[in-house]
Amino acid sequence: MKKRYYIFFSILFIVLSIIMIINKSDKSILDSNNLLMIAHRGASLHAPEHTIEAYDLARENKADYIEIDLQMTKDNELIAMHDEKVDRTTNGTGKISELTLNHIKKLDAGKWFDRELNGLSVATLEEIIQKFGTDVNYYIETKYPKNNFKMEKLLIKTLREYELLENASQGNVVIQSFSEESLRKIKELDDKIPLIQLQGYDEIATISKNELEHINNYAVGIGVNSESITKEFVEKVSNQGILVHAYTVNDLSEMNRLKELGVNGIFTDNKDLYK
Repeated sequence: MKKRYYIFFSILFIVLSIIMIINKSDKSILDSNNLLMIAHRGASLHAPEHTIEAYDLARENKADYIEIDLQMTKDNELIAMHDEKVDRTTNGTGKISELTLNHIKKLDAGKWFDRELNGLSVATLEEIIQKFGTDVNYYIETKYPKNNFKMEKLLIKTLREYELLENASQGNVVIQSFSEESLRKIKELDDKIPLIQLQGYDEIATISKNELEHINNYAVGIGVNSESITKEFVEKVSNQGILVHAYTVNDLSEMNRLKELGVNGIFTDNKDLYK
């Protein structure tokens, strides 16, 4: 009799374990009930934005995602930088699209932020992935994607080479853009990657049901400037099953306001808000 009970409970344990593994594998990070904290350009309040150092701080302080703005160089290399030009965040000048990677790598990406940080270099997408691998989740923005989809194709190729898309539906990689065309190209290349349509509002955020239905055809969420977000907006978007991620929040009171409104994620430069 004891042997039968032992066999029964052993089989039950195995079945339950398998079910738990399956459920876990199907669950997306984006489905979390917790407010997702997205390190905007890394922990960029504390280190030069988009540098390995900024991303390292974000990882150390347990951000849910590190955000990477992608730009493409003259020789078709992907680098992490927000602006169209290198002027603001390096000691160089010129459009990224007109500069080679070799030229850009010679620029100083730290001194503008703090003189003691001189010598830091602009990071490529590959360098970031090689450094952090699967230790972090990636939230990537395609910037100025007006190059016959070279950026999107190279991005997907790179993510695949580093095996970051094997479980894409789990949300370990999210791609956002202001360009619907860019997002639709990503969807065409890999339809499992969660996509976020960025929106910007000068005043209070408003959106129609038709617009939401349109976005729902290709994206799982909307990224919105935080000051424009109202409770009515969050409820309307959420009722359509679409996520709301707010950018960019660096103080606790605004974070708490947005949390009360029910947003699903917040972009912040401030590592102290991750907690």
